[in-house]
Amino acid sequence: MEAVLKTPEKLVLRVEANEPLLNSIRRSLSEIPTLAIDDVEIFKNDSALYDEVLAHRLGLVVLKTEKSMGVKTKIDFKLSKTGPCTVYAGDMEGAADIIYPKTPITILGEDNKLELIATATLGKGLNHSKYVPGLVYYRFIQEIKSSSEIDKIIQKSKSGLIKPEKKGSKWLCDLNDAEISEIENIEKEAIKDSDEMLLIVESYGNMPAKDLLASSITALSENLDEFEKEIK
Repeated sequence: MEAVLKTPEKLVLRVEANEPLLNSIRRSLSEIPTLAIDDVEIFKNDSALYDEVLAHRLGLVVLKTEKSMGVKTKIDFKLSKTGPCTVYAGDMEGAADIIYPKTPITILGEDNKLELIATATLGKGLNHSKYVPGLVYYRFIQEIKSSSEIDKIIQKSKSGLIKPEKKGSKWLCDLNDAEISEIENIEKEAIKDSDEMLLIVESYGNMPAKDLLASSITALSENLDEFEKEIK
């Protein structure tokens, strides 16, 4: 396994694995406890948005999830604004960090008011998509037959997550769809999947991408242990 890219927001791994395993890790992302606004009490809303739409937008505000948080975690945010102004997520006051404070919530006209209390709790994406903390996806690294025409396409490619690698009479590449189509027009059977894959983890900001991967693997392992107990 090789780390191709490693930042708090994005992790790219080059791995020798199969699709069922990586897909299981992808699906396990929805089992990571994540902090999000779940209850909103609105006292005054003069904006153009209905209360339900406003509550929905607040539920999508990205909040930092700490390792110390548990099932009993409840964090209240207070918001009180008078227009004319744009109301941003950062205008809420509470004990959790708002990752993108410039996220617009609504617009208030002259003398319009918005007053509310929003309560954030831990939840899982299995129950609601607002609790999903990021994305996990994967794709095969392509194995491509070398030829003078194909080599030119590969050598000028700058779209992939890895640099093209020449191994004997073949290339290992991560090309885009347009480049793949161009090669297939030259020789239809020139491309096949290699034994290696790219696993990409992207965080929405609730927690680092590496923690998302570790937590997904932990959730998968716990589910397998539970399954094993049930069939004994």
